[in-house]
Amino acid sequence: MKISILLPYKENFSPSYAGAVSIFINDTLKISKFKKNIVVYGNTKNKTKFNKNYVNLNYEKSLIKSSSKSYILEFLKKEKQSNSDIIELHNRPSYLKYLINLKYAKKVLYFHNDPLEMSGSRKISDRIFLLDSLDKIIFNSDWSKSRFIKDLPELYTSSSKLEIIKQSIDPKKVNLKNKKKIITFVGKLNSAKGYDIFGDATLPILKKFKDWSAIVIGDEPREKIFFKHPRLKILGFQTHTKVLKYLEKTSIAVVCSRWNEPFGRTSLEAASRGCAVIISDRGGLKETITDGIIIKNLLPKVFSKNIKKLILNPKLIKKYQTNSIKNFYLTNRSASKKIDKYRENFLFTFKPNFNISKLKILHITNLNEKHNGRLFYNTGRRINNGLVKLNHKVLTLSDRDLLTNYKSLTDVTGSKKLNYTFIETVKNFKPDLILLGHADSIKSSSLELIKKDFPLIKISQWFLDRMDTKWKNNKIRFLDKIKYMDYSFCTTDPNALKLNKYKISFIPNPVDASLDDLKVYENKSPEYDLFFAMSHGVHRGVLKKGKFDERENVINYLIKKNPNLKFNIFGMNNIQPIWGDEFKEKLYNSKIALNLSQGKPLKYYSSDRIAQLMGNGIATLINKKTKLNKLFSSKEAIFYNSNTDLNKKINLMLKDDKLRNRLAKRGKILYHKKFNSTTVANFMICKIFNINKNFKW
Repeated sequence: MKISILLPYKENFSPSYAGAVSIFINDTLKISKFKKNIVVYGNTKNKTKFNKNYVNLNYEKSLIKSSSKSYILEFLKKEKQSNSDIIELHNRPSYLKYLINLKYAKKVLYFHNDPLEMSGSRKISDRIFLLDSLDKIIFNSDWSKSRFIKDLPELYTSSSKLEIIKQSIDPKKVNLKNKKKIITFVGKLNSAKGYDIFGDATLPILKKFKDWSAIVIGDEPREKIFFKHPRLKILGFQTHTKVLKYLEKTSIAVVCSRWNEPFGRTSLEAASRGCAVIISDRGGLKETITDGIIIKNLLPKVFSKNIKKLILNPKLIKKYQTNSIKNFYLTNRSASKKIDKYRENFLFTFKPNFNISKLKILHITNLNEKHNGRLFYNTGRRINNGLVKLNHKVLTLSDRDLLTNYKSLTDVTGSKKLNYTFIETVKNFKPDLILLGHADSIKSSSLELIKKDFPLIKISQWFLDRMDTKWKNNKIRFLDKIKYMDYSFCTTDPNALKLNKYKISFIPNPVDASLDDLKVYENKSPEYDLFFAMSHGVHRGVLKKGKFDERENVINYLIKKNPNLKFNIFGMNNIQPIWGDEFKEKLYNSKIALNLSQGKPLKYYSSDRIAQLMGNGIATLINKKTKLNKLFSSKEAIFYNSNTDLNKKINLMLKDDKLRNRLAKRGKILYHKKFNSTTVANFMICKIFNINKNFKW
C-alpha cells in the first residue's frame, strides 16, 4: 500500500523550524506499521529534514499563478506517477478540488485549525462537499469537530467519516526534584497567544518572589510586545528538542491564549514533562491536559493570582505536576495506532493488478436499438453513462438486439451466435469486469468458460424487476447464474426477498443529468393535474387486449373522487402507453405524478419510473409502505398510507403551487445528488471490488 502525506504549503518538515503539524506527522510516522510505505511531500527550505521519507516539491514561481496552486499542481505530477492508495492532506481543505479526480486513492483531510476560519470549509456547502468527496476527516479536538458540524444537516453530523485523533507526544519520566523555580511561556509573542497577558501577570510575581524566574520561548516578527526584567529570559525560537528540555526544568507553564486554540500543543507538551499547567478556557485547550488550572476570565491579575497560589502551596504544585505525568494518555503510540487503524480499514481483500479508476468494462444489457429510440431513456443506458463518467472504458453489447440480428435457420433464437460473440469479445477486449443487466441469454457455460480462462475478471449483474409473489420467476432468473457472480445488485431490499445469504446489495433506480433534464416545477401553467403512465410491457409498446392491472383500481378511484381534476393517464382506459420524448412532453404538462408499481408495496422496490418522475422535477406521490421514506423525506416526495390519504394529499398539493414546486425541486436536487448514475455506478464498482464496505444509501 502506498500512502502520500501532503503538508500545508510553507510547513517546515525539519527539526530546525518545525510547526505542530510536522512534529505530529513525524512522531506518528516513525512508529507506524506503514512507515516504509509512506512518503511526505512538502516545500521545506531548511536543509535538514526529519527523515528520508520526505520529498521536496520544487516548482517555478509565476506571476499569474499563486505559490499554493503551483505547489499542489507539482504534487499532482508526483501523485500521477506514484498512484497512491491513500492521500492524507493536512490543514488545507481548499486543496481537495485539485485532488478530486484521483478517484482510485482514498482521501483523508486532517484539520489542525478551526474549520470555520479556513478557505474551503467556511461555508456549509464547502463542508458538505468535503464530506461527500473525502473518505475520512480527522480533527485534532472535539472542539474542532463541533465547529465543522455547526449548522450541518443531521445526515452529515453523524457521519462515520468524522473522527477525532488528537495531537500527541511521548511523556517522559521527569524527576520532580530537579524542577526549577521557573515559569515558562512557549508560543508566538503576540496578543492572540496572550503574550501580553503573560507579561503583565508574571512581572509582579518576579518582583515579589525573588527566587523565581521566567522563560519565554518564541518569536513574532509582525507584532512587537516587550517585557523586561532581570529574571525574564526571552530565548526566541528554539528547536522542539530544546523546548522539551526547558519544560523538563519548568515548574509552572502558562498558556493564556485569547483566540480559540483548536488544540494547543504547548500545554500538551508541558503536561507531558510534568509541569503544573495554567491554561485559558479557549477552543480545545481543555482537551490537552488532564490536570491543571483552567481560567475563564482572561485578565492578567487572574493569571497572576493562580501563579501565586501555586508558588505559595508546594503540595498543590506537586499534585498538578505528578498527576500531569501519571494521567497523561495522548501518546504517539495511541495516535499512530488510530491512524493505522483507518488505513487498515481502507485496505481491501482483493488487490487488483490494474488501475481501479480506469477499468475496462464489458456491459451487456438491452439498449433497445430495435425500438427506434422509443426506449432510449432506460436504466441500462443510465448505468452505462455513470461508468463512462467515472472514466472507465466501457464496451457495450445489446444482447436482445444481437439475438434478433443473429437469428437463422441453424440458430433459431440467435443464442449460439450471441454467446460466441460474447466469448470472442472477452478474448479481444480483455475486460476487468463483465457487467450483466437482465442478460438472460448469456449462458452459464459461457460464464464458466470465462471464469476458467480468465480468473481475474470480475463478473456481476444488476436486476430491476420485481421478484416476489406472482413475479417469482424473475427471482429464478436472477439466481440462475448467481454462482458465477462476484456481486449482484437489485432495486429491492435483498432482505425483503430473503436473498441475504448471497453477495447482493440494493441499488436505487439511477437518474442521469443528460437524460433526466426537465424541470417540471418551472412550468407556470401545466394543463393537467395528475400524471400516471404504465404499460402492458415495454417491448410490446401497446395495450394488450383483455389485460387488467390492479393499479387501474387506484386510478379509477381517484377519477371518481375528483370529477373536476384533469387527469393525464396513459396505459389504461383505452389510452395507449407513451414513451421517449412524448413521455417527457406529457410529464412536463402536469402538476403532480403518481409513482405506483405493480403488486403490493415491497421494501425499496419501485420500477424505474420513479427516476423519470423525480429526476425530471415533478412532485411525486409514493406509497409509504415501500419504505422509500428512508431514502427521501417529506420535503422531497409525498408519501401516502392509503387510497383515502392519497386522494387527500393530491388535493392538498394541487391547492398550493409554491409548496408543490418547492417539494418537486428539492426532490430532483436530492435524487440527482445522491442517486445519480455516477454514484450508483461507483457504488457498484466499490462493492464488486470490495472497496468501502460501509457505504450506505
